[in-house]
Amino acid sequence: MSANHDHIKLTAAELSYLWTSYLADSMSICMIKYFLQHIDDEDIKKVALHSLDLSQQHLELIRDIFIKEDIKVPQGFTDQDVNLKAKRLFSDIFYLKYIRNMAKGGLITYGRVLQNVYRHDIRSFYAKCLTSTLELDTETVRILLEKGLVVRPPTIPYPQKVEFVHKQSFILEGLGRREPLTGTEVTNLYANIQTNHIGTSITTGFSQVAESKKVRNYFLRGKEIALKHIKVFTSYLEMDSLPAPMSYDQEVTESTESPFSDKLMMFHFNLMIYAGIGNYGVAIAESQRSDMVIDYSRLNAEILKYSEDGANIMIANGWLEQPPLAANRRDLAKDKRK
Repeated sequence: MSANHDHIKLTAAELSYLWTSYLADSMSICMIKYFLQHIDDEDIKKVALHSLDLSQQHLELIRDIFIKEDIKVPQGFTDQDVNLKAKRLFSDIFYLKYIRNMAKGGLITYGRVLQNVYRHDIRSFYAKCLTSTLELDTETVRILLEKGLVVRPPTIPYPQKVEFVHKQSFILEGLGRREPLTGTEVTNLYANIQTNHIGTSITTGFSQVAESKKVRNYFLRGKEIALKHIKVFTSYLEMDSLPAPMSYDQEVTESTESPFSDKLMMFHFNLMIYAGIGNYGVAIAESQRSDMVIDYSRLNAEILKYSEDGANIMIANGWLEQPPLAANRRDLAKDKRK
């Protein structure tokens, strides 16, 4: 097949990924522009500028593809969704940890996207996204290390000999708790506690500045859910005398002046929810403990219900842009019969 993609139509995956990326990057631009109004630390400011530049590049490239393909460019988020004059809502430390968290999410997303896209220009675009996001993540980790802000996952003993599992109870331990945890289980528990702590900080800040009472209550409910999940995951680590990550809520200021539209904040938090659902799914697949699988599954069900409630709030307010859809053949057939 020719490398010329001028006459190769975008697949459903390619179109959907580009559309979603446009919304996410337009949101990130608003967020980072606001962060930059308050960042005092020069190292953190450089990382934020790097992040902003990447999102702006992504937006421009996706817009060009859509225009060439005669696809309606999404509205996404604009200067109308951010108040750059609003007071500081988070500390510099939180901004740095936030950018690291978003970079981690980008690495997972772009890796998954590349498995499902085929057109040369789209693969090239997402390959560059993956590479540049890895560079951003590396830069962020370096600064976190230099400033002593990294909280590393726990260590476990090095294996000293080759051993094999001889008891079925290693996996099927009923309602009891098999000890100790595997290294992968520790990793997933630790990572999911960290992301939930990011979520509680975001909900703390967003609930202080949300204009709508429904939106404000939605964020407060989200914080309660995240704190409950943290408690469940922490209990597993504590059973093995392993440390758990600390909260970031102290990095939220007392400002009640809203820097973002309720629409942007709802989209942002629901994006984090979807990422969390994916993280829990990976943890389920990589866990060899039935009690842990049960906990992850029931907590995931709770998040899905919470996410649905968030979508309903967005729909009721006209904030949820409709993604690209497959043709509705049933409706087309009805039109033909008229």
